[in-house]
Amino acid sequence: MNGWQIFLTVICCLAAVVFLVLILSVKIVKQSTAIVVERLGKYHKTFDTGLHLMLPFFDRMAGKPISLKERVADFQPQPVITKDNVTMHIDTVVYFQVTDPKLYTYGVDRPLSAIENLTATTLRNIVGEMELDETLTSRDTVNSKMRIILDEATDPWGIKINRVELKNILPPKDIQDAMEKQMRAERERREAILIAEGEKKSNILVAEGEKQAAILRAEARKMALIAEAEGRATAIKKINDAKPDAAYLTLQGFEALKYLADGKSTKIIVPSNIQNVASLFTSIAETLTPVKEEESSKEEKIPENKPAENFTEKYL
Repeated sequence: MNGWQIFLTVICCLAAVVFLVLILSVKIVKQSTAIVVERLGKYHKTFDTGLHLMLPFFDRMAGKPISLKERVADFQPQPVITKDNVTMHIDTVVYFQVTDPKLYTYGVDRPLSAIENLTATTLRNIVGEMELDETLTSRDTVNSKMRIILDEATDPWGIKINRVELKNILPPKDIQDAMEKQMRAERERREAILIAEGEKKSNILVAEGEKQAAILRAEARKMALIAEAEGRATAIKKINDAKPDAAYLTLQGFEALKYLADGKSTKIIVPSNIQNVASLFTSIAETLTPVKEEESSKEEKIPENKPAENFTEKYL
């Protein structure tokens, strides 16, 4: 091997080393991901999304790339004792997100396990101050309290708790059976109420219909009787006009007497026997005679341009 061959071999080895160093130095970080870099065992820098260069043999990643996306942790059911000494199992779901990769890397060992233990402890403390019925009906209250407590406790770990949900609440078997019976009885009660309400409305509608029908029948009978009475009155009037009897004449006399009494006549003679039609008409004639004479004397004094007053308006 001559000198040129040795030189070319050395150049190739150096090029391979440089290429390997470049490969180890270049680091590409994906979207929604962060990398914590240590230099000589000490925290150096956090690489965000993009292209970065690391110093070979001095810089290294402190663990795997950290996802900055929101994550979901579904924990196993935890036994919890309520204030009224009822043991039930509750499993929770926690939605969290890493906000500080450095604190997440160095703040706590095994962050997910820490969150699970912290969730179980917080759940026992909150539910332990509530009775069974309150626990079953106050999920939103428990979720809100747990989110606030967990978010404050995980802040030094670079973790933000977005939501906490009680996934399942499982009371003991005997309590579940009692609750099912109660729910069944409540459903039956509501069904009975609905049936009763329907029957009530149906009866009311039937009664209203019968009432309206009775009113209409009464109105029809009333109109029929009125029409019959009017027909009879018309027939009697025609008969009396054709051949009036004493009763009809007496009635007409009363009408005339009423007319005179309401007027301005100064002389009204009422016969003792008011049923005597001839005497009644004689009295009317005697009453009207002076009135007509006075009217004739006054008509002579009426100016030509002034119309004569109506007889009934002047004397009656």
